[in-house]
Amino acid sequence: MRTLYIDCGQGVAGDMLTAALLGAACGSAYAGEIDYAKAEDFIARFHAAGIPGVEMHVSGAIKQGIKGTRVRILVNGEEEGYGGVQDHGHHRHHHAHRSMKEIEEIINGLAIDDEVRTDVLSVYRLIAEAEGQVHGEPAGEVHFHEVGTMDAVADVTAICMLMHEIAADRIVASPVATGYGTVLCAHGLLPVPAPATAVILQGMPSYAGDIEGELCTPTGAALVKHFAQEYAQMPPMSTEASGCGLGTKEFEKATCLRVFLGES
Repeated sequence: MRTLYIDCGQGVAGDMLTAALLGAACGSAYAGEIDYAKAEDFIARFHAAGIPGVEMHVSGAIKQGIKGTRVRILVNGEEEGYGGVQDHGHHRHHHAHRSMKEIEEIINGLAIDDEVRTDVLSVYRLIAEAEGQVHGEPAGEVHFHEVGTMDAVADVTAICMLMHEIAADRIVASPVATGYGTVLCAHGLLPVPAPATAVILQGMPSYAGDIEGELCTPTGAALVKHFAQEYAQMPPMSTEASGCGLGTKEFEKATCLRVFLGES
C-alpha cells in the first residue's frame, strides 16, 4: 500500500508542509536532496493555476545542521509570511482582511482540477468554522487575517495539488507538536496553540512539547486534519522518497517537517 507519513514532531505550517511534499514528490532518495528539474515542472503547473500576484521559489537550505528544502511565496514581488510575529518580537506586515466568500471566489477562479479545488475549499472551511466558533460568528461571515493572505492561499493550493500528484493510498500523521506560550497576531497576544488552532486540533492527538512559541499554525492544523486518515508513529514501511521542509522561525531546535513516502 502506497503510504505517506507526515512527521509533525516539530509542528506543522503551510510552507514547511509544501516544501516537504515537494521533496517527496520529486523522488528524492534523501530528504536533503531534491530534483530541481522535477520541482520546476511542478512550479510551472502551480503558476498556471493563476493565484493573483503569486510566485513560488524553491531552494535548498541547511538549518542547525539539517539539510532540507525551503519554499518562499512572493506576492507582488514581496514575501508576506504568516501574519503573526517571530518569537523575538519582530513584527511582520498586517494585511487586508478577506471574507470566506472572497476566498471562495479566488479559489473558484483558479485553473486547477475540480478534485484539488474541493480539497482547497474544504481546508478553508475547516478554518472558517474554527474561527467562527472562536469569535461567535457564522463560518460564512468570518473575515480571515493571516490565513486570508495570498501566500496562505498559495500554500493550501500547492499542498492539495501535491497530495493529488503523490496519490498515496494511506496518509498517516504523527501527533502534532503545538509549542506553548504566546504568539502576537492580528487579534493581539494569544495563547499557543492559538484559539482557532486549538479548535481545529480537537479530535487530533497533539501535545505542547518543549519549545516555547507557535509551532502549529491554523493552516497547518487544518491541512493535516483534512488529509490524515490516522494518527500514529511511523508505520513499518519501505521508504522510496522523503522530504524535509524547513521553517523560518528560529528556536533552540531546528523547525523542520519531514514526510516519508513508500510501501507499507
